[in-house]
Amino acid sequence: MSPQLAVRVSGVTKDFAFGEERLRVLHGIDVSVRAGELTYLVGESGSGKTTLISIMAGILFPSAGAVEVFGTDLYTLSDRDLVRFRLATIGFIFQQYNLIPSLTAAENAAVPLIAAGTPREVAVAQARELLHRLNIGTQCDKLPRQLSGGQQQRVAIGRALIHAPRLVVCDEPTAALDAGSGRRVMDLLRDVALAADRAVIVVTHDNRIFDLADRILAMEDGRITHDGKHMPKDH
Repeated sequence: MSPQLAVRVSGVTKDFAFGEERLRVLHGIDVSVRAGELTYLVGESGSGKTTLISIMAGILFPSAGAVEVFGTDLYTLSDRDLVRFRLATIGFIFQQYNLIPSLTAAENAAVPLIAAGTPREVAVAQARELLHRLNIGTQCDKLPRQLSGGQQQRVAIGRALIHAPRLVVCDEPTAALDAGSGRRVMDLLRDVALAADRAVIVVTHDNRIFDLADRILAMEDGRITHDGKHMPKDH
């Protein structure tokens, strides 16, 4: 039995307008991501990686093309239904963390559960448990400004995982971490977020964790140039 498709991207282009000029950053991307796999997306800065994962996660609309996530065509949904689908199905780990300054670490991690209707005390308790698994349990009651960059990143990872999404999309999740912490985070992503009916997609430049990937997609100038188990020799 063939693996279930988590994401199918068909003919996706993306243009950005700069005054009267338009810049095309994605050129007709066709790619599928299978459930049960940890997939890396690699390439130089400006190659279109973050744009592509943002479109896969329903955050950024494509200029043309279609994106299906577990069989749901994202960009045929109404705005309200798209928000609901993302909340239930997708976790996104942002490179800039995007934590709420007035909330504690545990409260920040609990936000998706609270937004979905889980009672606040229950949601925060679950967030505390997850942050302990991320080796940041002693920081649960601190505000973001009281945390190091690496600690803030782990809170952001916890927030993305707290509602057990079927698709987790990560933008440089190990960038602020040392080698040991980075591997522990990736091991946790595999343990918590990856299953036969789930998928994890990671944008990364971190060659210390390349060996953990099931599949590596390389991008250049808005196009997929490599798809395989290992990095191409010229990267």
